[in-house]
Amino acid sequence: MRQKECFQPFSPQELSFTQGFKSGELSVDAGTTIQIEGSETPHLYTVLSGMGVRYKTLENGRRQVINFILPGDFVGLQAGVMGVAGHSVEATTPMVLCTFRRSDLWRLFQNHPGRAYDLVWLAASEEAFLGQSLVTVGQRKGLERVSWALLKLFDRLKHLGLAKGNRVPLPYRQQDVADALGLSLVHTNKTLGVLRSRHVARWSDGELQILDRETLQGYALVEEEDVGQRPLI
Repeated sequence: MRQKECFQPFSPQELSFTQGFKSGELSVDAGTTIQIEGSETPHLYTVLSGMGVRYKTLENGRRQVINFILPGDFVGLQAGVMGVAGHSVEATTPMVLCTFRRSDLWRLFQNHPGRAYDLVWLAASEEAFLGQSLVTVGQRKGLERVSWALLKLFDRLKHLGLAKGNRVPLPYRQQDVADALGLSLVHTNKTLGVLRSRHVARWSDGELQILDRETLQGYALVEEEDVGQRPLI
């Protein structure tokens, strides 16, 4: 993961500390619940490979996907600071996770403020994304929502070096996207059909292809964004 250009480089001191902070690695199968909403968890994680979802559920079983988890993402910070998890995390594909002991989190702030600041940056980035998501669910219409989501996922995966031309792997279900955007599965499916018929974007067999980015951005009501390097814990 450190070799990817999207992540900020480690100094020798940062690398040594982070390797000492690491307690092991965990491999999980697709469908594994990594974190349960409302529970305490002894570990924090960095995703080394695989993809998953963060979500919250209502008592009647309805689900809101909060975000899609990709390689390099940090999982469990909220539970690490607040004591209990505010949302659940599930693996969509087989995943490999770098594990850290939650009890060592304060040691990170005490002994390596630079790494601790990276955690604050990640938390602020997540807050900014949730603000964008709230605007999307509250103000964008169906076609605008789906277009926004496809662009966000494509750009995140491209930033990780996972794009091949105008294609990226996207092994999620349409239901996951529907639950993220506050749309029904039927509405999501029809909207994806519209994008496909207009030769703007195609998502099938676990792969997303952007055919007309300019038009997709117009539907999503967004402009091109410059994405710089980000921290890796």
